[in-house]
Amino acid sequence: MPEACDVAVVGGGPVGLYLGLLLARADVDVRVLERRESVSTHSRAVGLHPPALEAFDDLDGLGQVMADAGVRIRRGVVRSPSGTLGTLSFAGTSATHPYVLALPQQQTETLLERALGQSAPGVLRRGVSVTGLQQLSSHVELSVQGVSAVPATLRAQYVVAADGRRSVIREAIGLPFPGRTYPQTYVMGDFPETSAYGPDAVITLGPDGVVESFPLPGGKRRWVAQTPALLAHATPHQLAQVVAQRTSLHLPAADATMLSAFEVRRHLAPRYRADRVMLVGDAAHEVSPIGGQGMNLGWLDAQDLAPRLVTALRGDLVPLIGYGESRRPSALRAARQAEANMWLGRPLRGAEGRVREYAMSRLLASPASALLARAFTMRGL
Repeated sequence: MPEACDVAVVGGGPVGLYLGLLLARADVDVRVLERRESVSTHSRAVGLHPPALEAFDDLDGLGQVMADAGVRIRRGVVRSPSGTLGTLSFAGTSATHPYVLALPQQQTETLLERALGQSAPGVLRRGVSVTGLQQLSSHVELSVQGVSAVPATLRAQYVVAADGRRSVIREAIGLPFPGRTYPQTYVMGDFPETSAYGPDAVITLGPDGVVESFPLPGGKRRWVAQTPALLAHATPHQLAQVVAQRTSLHLPAADATMLSAFEVRRHLAPRYRADRVMLVGDAAHEVSPIGGQGMNLGWLDAQDLAPRLVTALRGDLVPLIGYGESRRPSALRAARQAEANMWLGRPLRGAEGRVREYAMSRLLASPASALLARAFTMRGL
C-alpha cells in the first residue's frame, strides 16, 4: 500500500518548513518533501519583518531565537548627493519586534528545520522529488522519487505547493503564472563590514541608480546596486567599483562571500487552490526582492492556510475554499509596494529627480513617515 498522510507539503524551503511546523503542532500527519539534500548556502533573502517574527513567537519563542541570531535594523537612512534626506524609524511597528531582522536565509532555514525536527521528527524528507500528481475525489496521489531512485507513491488528503516560482505542482495542476519582467536589474554581494553604518540600513540615491546596504551577522554587510543592464557574470570587483563610484566607500572585493545579479519579476497565479491542491509562497506569487517581502509574504500565506487545512481535515471545507480570496489581495499590495520601492530608487536625474529628492526628504520628516514604516515592515499584508 502507498504511504499515506493528511497533508503533503512539496518544498522544504523557509515557507514549506514553517507550514510543516504549524501543521505538525496541530497534530496533523504531515510530510514535507524537499529535493535538496541539505540547506542551500546561497542566501538571497535576508530580511525578516515584524509580522513574521510575531508569528514565530507563537512557536515556543522561535521569533526571539531568530532575533538573537540576526542583526536588528531599527531604522533606515536615506542619502543622496545633497546629503542625508532623512531616516525611517521602525520603533512603532511592533510591540515585541520593532525592527527588520537581517538574517541570511541559510540560517533562517536551519533554525526552522531544527524546530521542525524537535517538534515532529521524520516529517521533513530530504532528497525527495515529486515527478507526478493525480487528483482523485478523496485524495491526491503524488509520484515521488528519492535518493534510492525507486519510484513510490505518497497519498495525501491535501497537497500544498511550496516549491517556488518554477513550481512543479502548479504546472501539474495546470494553473498559469502570468506576469512580467521589469527593466530594472541589480547586483548584490556580501562583504566584510568596513563602513561606519553600524546597525542601520542605508539607501543611497544618485544619478546612476540606487545603492542599498544592510548589516548581516558575523561582521558582514550586504550591498545591492542597481545596474543599467543585467550583469550575468558580475564580479565582486565590479560591484565594489559601483559602490565606490556612488558612495565613495571602498569594499574589500577579495573577501566577498556571495555575489548574484538578478532581474526583477512580478507573477501571480489566478487562484491559490485547485480542489485538493493549494499554493503558498513563490509558487503562488513572485514580487520584487527590493524591500524583502517575498519570503515573509509566503510565511503569512502559510499562517493563513494552516488552520484552514486543520478545519478541512475535521470535515468543514468552507474556510479552505476561501483561502485564495484572502491572500491574493496581499500579494497584489506587496507587488505595488515593491514597484514603489523601485520607483523611489530610480536614478536622480533632471527636474524629476530633484522633485523626488525633495518629496522624499519632506515625507521622512513628516508624521506620515510612521505610515511608511508600517508599510515597509509589511503591516496589513
